[in-house]
Amino acid sequence: MRQPAPGIWAACGLALALSFSGAVPARAQETAANGGADYQLGLPQSGILTIQPDRLFSESAFGKRAEREIEAEGAVLTAENRRIEAQLRTEELELTERRSEMEPEAFRALADAFDQKVQETRRRQDQKLREITQMGEEARREFIAASLPVLQQILRETGAGAILDHSSVFLSADSADITALAIARIDAVLGDGAEDDDGER
Repeated sequence: MRQPAPGIWAACGLALALSFSGAVPARAQETAANGGADYQLGLPQSGILTIQPDRLFSESAFGKRAEREIEAEGAVLTAENRRIEAQLRTEELELTERRSEMEPEAFRALADAFDQKVQETRRRQDQKLREITQMGEEARREFIAASLPVLQQILRETGAGAILDHSSVFLSADSADITALAIARIDAVLGDGAEDDDGER
């Protein structure tokens, strides 16, 4: 359940870059005025920052909560599938045992009805699986949208020009990776993103 859906990060505009254009941010100007010294601990000094999107989601409180919920839904569906499979197997055996005492036409009618039931059951269970997958995709989209202001704030504070997907960067210093910093800040803002009894987060 932990594998991300292809294209989710790219579709939400995070995969390749978050960037600002125009004047040099005040953060960079203050750093230059201080002789290049970082006035706030924990902030990297780099014109280009990198981030690991999958880790950003999976290690955040929001992502962990969402994945727990998705895994719970998946476990329920798996148990339901096993129960249905056992029921259908029993029905199939009973139908097979009755074959010798039935007219071929009558048996064929029952067999066709059973096959239709199996196909409809499979479609229904497949739809439930798709809905669980969509839960994961929607959770990621919601997380990205809520995280953008935090990432933009980090850009302003560091004076960097862009945040790139770490996997798309050929070579970069470890200090340019802001994943851990972003997780800490996003957790402070979003928490686990769970709704309270009033339906509010």
